[in-house]
Amino acid sequence: MATIKQDDFIQSIADAFQYISYYHPADYIRALGEAYENEQSPAARDAIAQILVNSRMCAEGHRPICQDTGIAVVFLKVGMDARWDASLGLQEMVDEGVRRAYTDPGNKLRASVLRDPAGARSNTRDNTPAVVHVEIVRGDGVEVTCAAKGGGSENKSKLVMLNPSDSIVDWVLKTVPAMGAGWCPPGMLGIGIGGTPEKAMLLAKESLMAPIDIQALRARGARNRVEELRLELHEKVNALGIGAQGLGGLTTVLDVKILDYPTHAASLPVAMIPNCAATRHVHFRLDGSGPARLDPPDLADWPRIAYDAGKGNRVNLDTVTREEAAAWQPGEVLLLSGRLLTGRDAAHKRLVGMLDKGEALPVDFRNRFIYYVGPVDPVRDEVVGPAGPTTATRMDKFTRQMLEQTGLLGMIGKAERGAAAIEAIRDNRAVYLMAVGGAAYLVSKAIRAARVVAFEDLGMEAIYEFEVKDMPVTVAVDARGAAVHQSGPREWQARIGKIPLAQA
Repeated sequence: MATIKQDDFIQSIADAFQYISYYHPADYIRALGEAYENEQSPAARDAIAQILVNSRMCAEGHRPICQDTGIAVVFLKVGMDARWDASLGLQEMVDEGVRRAYTDPGNKLRASVLRDPAGARSNTRDNTPAVVHVEIVRGDGVEVTCAAKGGGSENKSKLVMLNPSDSIVDWVLKTVPAMGAGWCPPGMLGIGIGGTPEKAMLLAKESLMAPIDIQALRARGARNRVEELRLELHEKVNALGIGAQGLGGLTTVLDVKILDYPTHAASLPVAMIPNCAATRHVHFRLDGSGPARLDPPDLADWPRIAYDAGKGNRVNLDTVTREEAAAWQPGEVLLLSGRLLTGRDAAHKRLVGMLDKGEALPVDFRNRFIYYVGPVDPVRDEVVGPAGPTTATRMDKFTRQMLEQTGLLGMIGKAERGAAAIEAIRDNRAVYLMAVGGAAYLVSKAIRAARVVAFEDLGMEAIYEFEVKDMPVTVAVDARGAAVHQSGPREWQARIGKIPLAQA
């Protein structure tokens, strides 16, 4: 009979969250490397290259793959015969492990969890509490799966109560394009079918913990309806042409995972949760012999890809004019140098509140660019930690007011902009530039200095001023309102030609 010691359990949780912060699962890297080799869209291929190069840098440097180091999710299967040498409860032990991981001085992880979510939304500062799912099973050991789920992909989670006669495939193909690219494809789709609404959501999340094996499944052929659905959805979702980062291309999903459960005769609950390009999870077992041993992956699994960080038209942010920006073309690659402001949800909410009251802003935005980012704290000789973009659509509601009342020239984020934001960009002759989600450590290497200039109390959501050198971005919405996240998927869906364009 195994006795699980409290310190062994806590340290194993801490080690696991540090491990997944900088190591992609090897199956994901192999699948993404194959997608890179097969990709024909130059923009998508470039985005995948950045993700792969970033991943190797993180594996070597032990720094986070993404600035959004996620909310901690832990699946526990506790053997009925296991004994505990512990004074804390399961939730308390998991939270202590998460706390150790996220505050580790050698590799600080971003604290993104807020208490009082419908009220003050104050940061817990250590990313606790974790979301813990417990199942009591046969045996005397403890099976543990740790995952860090970023907000961009979690926000795209969907649940529907279909009629029993409805088509799951039709719903998925209608829903995925509406999700946009804020979940940072290429990744995976986790689908839960059956049970009750909350069971379907849990199935979808748990399905994402399984290894990528769609190519092996295709080679041997489906043996049941769930496997048939996986193959059909993998092919048809990729035929939508959404592509890496939503820029249009051949690979939107690397795999589709499905778990099902018996359901009521009148019901067909279906949940869908995406896993982003920062796929992070690890599994281990505790048997009473000590803390888990997590062996580092073999760096030979990472493809040797050289990303040319010097390609693109150079832009001086300190002297750029509205006329110069108006000449940029959709899909054009730029290398930004100079001073760049940052700000995301909480900062924007406070800024527009001040504008509404007629108060002076703490920062002058005239002819400046704002980067939607919440960086990781620096360690060692870093000026800033990983600092990739957050989903730009969350700032759409603030865009017109910011452009019209502050003189802001442009914005940088990830994924598409909504119709209202595109109209505001066009009306104000502004621009929206896109950085690659899932390449946060690579992006941070372009940041030469960083200082907080406003709202320090907001933590990672404070307004910083970065000094950047050759930061790579793509013109995603030009001054005339042309958007690559609309034109790119349309073009590549037509090229793939497996699904009629009208169904997109």
